[in-house]
Amino acid sequence: MEANDHILRAAQGEFKLSRLPKRPNELLRAFDAADEYLLDYIAGCLQPTTDARVLLLNDGFGALAVALSAWQPFAMSDSYLSQQATRLNLLANGLPEAGVHLLSSLTPLEGVFDLVLIKAPKTLALLEDQLLRIRPHLTETSKVIVAGMVKALPASVWKLLERLVGATTTSLAKKKARLIFASPDLGLVIPANPYPLYYTLENTGHRIANHANVFSRDSLDIGTRFFLQHLPTYAGAVDIVDLGCGNGLVGLMAAERSPEARVLFIDESFMAVASAEENFRLAFGEGRMASFLVGDGLTAAEPASADAILCNPPFHQQNTIGDHIAVSMFKESRRVLKRNGELWVIGNRHLNYHITLKRLFSKVSPIANNAKFVILKASY
Repeated sequence: MEANDHILRAAQGEFKLSRLPKRPNELLRAFDAADEYLLDYIAGCLQPTTDARVLLLNDGFGALAVALSAWQPFAMSDSYLSQQATRLNLLANGLPEAGVHLLSSLTPLEGVFDLVLIKAPKTLALLEDQLLRIRPHLTETSKVIVAGMVKALPASVWKLLERLVGATTTSLAKKKARLIFASPDLGLVIPANPYPLYYTLENTGHRIANHANVFSRDSLDIGTRFFLQHLPTYAGAVDIVDLGCGNGLVGLMAAERSPEARVLFIDESFMAVASAEENFRLAFGEGRMASFLVGDGLTAAEPASADAILCNPPFHQQNTIGDHIAVSMFKESRRVLKRNGELWVIGNRHLNYHITLKRLFSKVSPIANNAKFVILKASY
């Protein structure tokens, strides 16, 4: 067993699981008490028939998919890293990847599902979007179970389930985890899915689309607003990367400032990249070249291929807060930048990104700052 592996012990068996991105001496597990509670409940109370159709939603690193792979479940996620972790964890346990049908958050569903298991997402809007997507694929006998840590299950989750699925009951809390059971009510009047949301970007005529799991869906967030005020301008056919692009506003406005630039939008969220692509096409049509990639940061990018990388790194992964995603982005940026290329980073002042950047780049200089944010430029 590798140092980063942790053992999930459940009624379905013992499974070694690891998180992505991998870090030396990882202390965080690839599963939580809500996964364990849900698997124990299923083993004791539910035994689907061999032809039952099972859908998993938001299975963080594939713990549920691995433990329940004998059922050949469908696993829907908005996270590329989640899907990759599921593949790796299936392989690590000698299970066939084909045993789990991996779906992106935007993949249309087909048929009906007998059992739907949902890990409560951090974003209530994502849960709303998911419930609206699965609602036509439920019958009166379908079983819907939401699992999460108590702190991730506010009253708004109950209300959303009752409004879009049906009456709910709950389990007792166990190891600070809880299960919510929703009974499909086919008589409910279900509203149309409101996502993606749209707004007009301030001081421009750009119409901005935002799928449910995109940060700041309703309006421009203050960090991006500050970044947009200080974006660089480049002459000629330079290669710009909007790394961790979200809805793509940074790359879109960089493209507007540098008309000959080629822009690559990258994010690990399927909904983010879909939003970025729609926003770019709404702004420029099909005539302007750009690329859109769902992936693990810059791991798939060629060395020395970018003239500029623009990055507003996330400081959380699911419900875990930390700078490990940002540090990984900075390291990969060092590899992917051309000589004299530039990494532009915005972050909250307290995150002290300049310390990490100075370990990786020979030149790090502040571009702008205010009471909350700082913009840094790094090169070598």
